Amino acid sequence: MILALRILYFEDLSVGMTETLSKTIAASDVVGFAQLTGDRNPIHLSEHFAAKTQFGKRIAHGLYTASLISAVLGTRLPGPGAVYISQTLNFRAPVKIGDQVDVTVTVAELIPERQRARLACSCKVADEIVLDGEALVKVPSAAKSKRPLPRL
Repeated sequence: MILALRILYFEDLSVGMTETLSKTIAASDVVGFAQLTGDRNPIHLSEHFAAKTQFGKRIAHGLYTASLISAVLGTRLPGPGAVYISQTLNFRAPVKIGDQVDVTVTVAELIPERQRARLACSCKVADEIVLDGEALVKVPSAAKSKRPLPRL
């Protein structure tokens, strides 16, 4: 799931621009996320425990799924230099080990006076939306930017 970096300035954005990412959730991803965050809820880590829940099997952390949105924002749309201002998240359905999550980020609104972009974000498994929300990001202007360009 390595996305090639794409650098977009505010002036490069237009309403309706979209970027996608697909990631199949591995058990090692879930264990690694638990180690990073300290969230060791057994619904994520124990098949025995999870079998007795409404989901019947282990599920990924909701914020792990949400972090895939961050991967799109930080690497492709708008890419390096973008700074998160806010993110809303609506968790609609569980993501299980082995599910392929398809993340879509779309430019919904541009706010030129503040160099901000409002982005519609959704994560699907098959045709079911498992997470959606909205991000607000500050995007560097080509005219004003002093950011170093990453080596691509």
